[in-house]
Amino acid sequence: MPGTLYLCATPIGNLEDMTFRVIRILKEVDLIAAEDTRNSIKLLNHFEITTPMTSYHEYNKYEKGRKLVDRLLKGQNIALITDAGTPGISDPGEELVQMCYEAGVSVTSLPGAAACVTALTISGLSTRRFAFEAFLPTDKKEREKVLAELERETRTMILYEAPHRLTKTLELLRDRLGEQRKITVCRELTKRHETAFRATLSEAAAYYTANEPKGECVLVIEGRSREEIEQEEKAKWEELSIEQHMEQYLAQGSSKKEAMKLVAKDRGVPKREIYNYLERDAK
Repeated sequence: MPGTLYLCATPIGNLEDMTFRVIRILKEVDLIAAEDTRNSIKLLNHFEITTPMTSYHEYNKYEKGRKLVDRLLKGQNIALITDAGTPGISDPGEELVQMCYEAGVSVTSLPGAAACVTALTISGLSTRRFAFEAFLPTDKKEREKVLAELERETRTMILYEAPHRLTKTLELLRDRLGEQRKITVCRELTKRHETAFRATLSEAAAYYTANEPKGECVLVIEGRSREEIEQEEKAKWEELSIEQHMEQYLAQGSSKKEAMKLVAKDRGVPKREIYNYLERDAK
């Protein structure tokens, strides 16, 4: 029988983030695949875990992934850990999970710390609906496409950023999403000097220009107001006369009755108002 791949969440800051279950599994499996063995050995030593370890990271994820799957198919159990947090979120664990499913290997996740959820819950922003974007793409064209999508995003947005790029990213977001958009910049999560800096994008950009940031950052950004989007759509239609607006739908094959209904919906007014206007205009 094939073994099982265990996705084991590790601390994002405080070592007490570690769960009892993860410690037990890391001791019981045949092998631990770690994103950075030099970093992970410190964690394993702290919890007196002596299980053999191998590297699995962005630059060997396909070659090493195939080797790990072969071992799993031979019945070995393997735990996957990253430098911090839950494997498979914005790291090469995603590819290993896909390879396991394609090979018929069972995968299970041991829940624990995740920086994105931790930051969201202390942000003071809406938590009901959120979009996780991880790091913005480094490629300029791809980044532009993502920013265009974020401009209309109504859910709370979560991004990761390195300290040396934080100011530039905040300025970019300020220019695209608006100076008054609310943001919470979370740093040093679960550590002694954990901070959740709540501000507008303009204030945050100015603050971190004057105060050099340290530590990995999670940005939690307010989504765009649906009411604002609706008002913009309404204003766009109001640039047309009602006759021009009607003509657009009639040209698409709508009946006059259907066109009046659609025009009324676009403009946020009762259908009767459009009907009365057109009747008066016809006279």
